[in-house]
Amino acid sequence: MSHKEFIYCRQKWLLPILVRIVVTIFLTVGVLGILGSTASISNAQSVFPDSVTANAQLVSTTKRIQDKQTLSKSTPLNATVYHSPECNCCGGWIDHLKTQGFEITDFSTPDIETVKQKYNVPDNLSSCHTAVVNGYVIEGHVPANDIKRLLQEKPNIVGLSVPQMPVGTPGMEMGNRKDPFTVFAFDGNNSVAVFNKYPSS
Repeated sequence: MSHKEFIYCRQKWLLPILVRIVVTIFLTVGVLGILGSTASISNAQSVFPDSVTANAQLVSTTKRIQDKQTLSKSTPLNATVYHSPECNCCGGWIDHLKTQGFEITDFSTPDIETVKQKYNVPDNLSSCHTAVVNGYVIEGHVPANDIKRLLQEKPNIVGLSVPQMPVGTPGMEMGNRKDPFTVFAFDGNNSVAVFNKYPSS
C-alpha cells in the first residue's frame, strides 16, 4: 500500500470515528447540563414554593396577624360582681371567670335584693349573685363561654341568667354530678328566651 493510499484509508475510517466521539461528548455534556438544571429547579422549588403555596402561606400569616389585632382591640372583659357575704359558691363562679380572662371587681353586700331590683332581674330568674359585664346583667352561675358569646353577638337584651343554683354549673361543682340547666336571655319587657341549654351528665 502506497503512502497516499494509507492516508486515504486513515481519513476514510478515522474521520467518522472522531466525529462520533465528538458528537458523543457534546451529547453527554448536554444531558448532564439538563440534569443539572433540573436539579437546580428542584432545589429552587424546595426553597421557594410555587405561587399557590406561597399565596396560601401569605393568607394564613395575614389572618393570624388580623386575628391578633382583633383580639388586641377587643373590649376588656370586666365583671362587677355583687353577692351576699354568706354565699360561698359565688367565689367559685368568680374564680371560673378569672380563669377565662375576666377582670373582677368584687362587691360583698348584705342587700343583694336591692341590687337585683336595680338591674331589673326578673324574680323567676333570680339566683345567688348578680354581675354586670360590659353593660349586660349576668344573674347566677352563667358559664363564661355564654358570656363571651353574648359580648360577641351583642343582642338587644338586658342580660343572661341561670336561675337558682343547679349542680354542675361553674362554682357549683359536686364531683362528676351535673344537673341539666338552661341559660336564659331576658330583656326590659319581661320577655325571656333560651340562650343555651346544658344536658345532664
